[in-house]
Amino acid sequence: MTTLSNYFYSLSQTPHRLRKRMLATWTPDQEFNQVRQRSGADMKRKLNWYDLIALGVGGMLGVGVFVTTGPVALHQSGPSVFISYIIAGISALLSSLCYTEFAVQVPVAGGAFSYLRLTFGEFLGYFGGANILMEYVFSNAAVARSFTEYLSFAFGENNPNVWRVEVHGLPKDYNMLDFPAVALILLLTLCLCHSTKESSILNLIMTVFHVIFFGFIIVAGYYNGSTKNLVNPKGIAPYGVRGVLDGAAIVYFSYIGYDSASTMAEEVKDPYKSLPIGIVGSVLITTLLYCLMALSLCIMVPYNKISDKASYSMAFLKIGWSWASNIVGAGASLGIVASLLVAMLGQARYLCVMGRARLVPSWLAKVHPSTGTPLNATIFLGKQIVCHQILLKIFSYE
Repeated sequence: MTTLSNYFYSLSQTPHRLRKRMLATWTPDQEFNQVRQRSGADMKRKLNWYDLIALGVGGMLGVGVFVTTGPVALHQSGPSVFISYIIAGISALLSSLCYTEFAVQVPVAGGAFSYLRLTFGEFLGYFGGANILMEYVFSNAAVARSFTEYLSFAFGENNPNVWRVEVHGLPKDYNMLDFPAVALILLLTLCLCHSTKESSILNLIMTVFHVIFFGFIIVAGYYNGSTKNLVNPKGIAPYGVRGVLDGAAIVYFSYIGYDSASTMAEEVKDPYKSLPIGIVGSVLITTLLYCLMALSLCIMVPYNKISDKASYSMAFLKIGWSWASNIVGAGASLGIVASLLVAMLGQARYLCVMGRARLVPSWLAKVHPSTGTPLNATIFLGKQIVCHQILLKIFSYE
């Protein structure tokens, strides 16, 4: 009888305990000295400021600029699409400054989840972290599936389903198994489990080649284009200020990933110096590249003749450089791999820190003592991405 009374008493206290837990906050000292110990081992501090810049640039320079620039130039901004990128870049820079301030004050993994949890409590922290993780898994599934499409373009094949396996008996749009994307995710998961430093070096190499690829498009656009296309046929801003601002809201999608460096705070040798340089520097470099890319497209082709889809590939076809469209596919494929690597790197840190807070099963918080990586979280999320992208056409840029 006493046990039953204790049970009902505990049950009656649930709302009070839940309210107390929801509003509970942690100090940075508690985060450093108590919560972080729940991982069993520390992440290894091996990253420098240039690693963080490469992670930020690699995370942002995915396929966003190829997907958004053409449609925005055609329907919203016209030749002034580069101004839209400047406005979006300023907005991303201001947000990155907020991340920088938090990251320097609280240099722990977990990014926005950690900052929300320490400031507003575990309730808002949990929902913020859960939404970010959902965004990571869904967007990574979409990007991985688009890898097959751009890879097919690189080999001169316009139908990406040639690389996929059709399963008869499944409903239409759910019957194309994308095994190249599965292989890519599994390879990146293995790389991330092995070592953060080696993953960072791989990202650095891919990012350098991707920037060189961007440079090719920029130079080729200026070489084959004419500045008259910036004012013809209806001026530099045919849709007015409203169009430029609407375009800025859309191209902001291309800046997603600037927060990736903040999730690596526990693995940086000198976080107080390297984090500001890495976060802000990556946004500035990316903004410059995006503006030059947008200008090259509008110089190469008048804005009203830009294709809605595969804008850069179609622009090269219109000027007679059909071989360059294959290079665009290859470069975009490389950018997808780099952005996937960075995103999967960040998502594992989010889940690891949520495990430390015991908002998800604590085994997800474990850090491998040899590799210094959140092994369980990395493998778990890799499996989730595979499950989401292997069948569903909804996670595709088709």
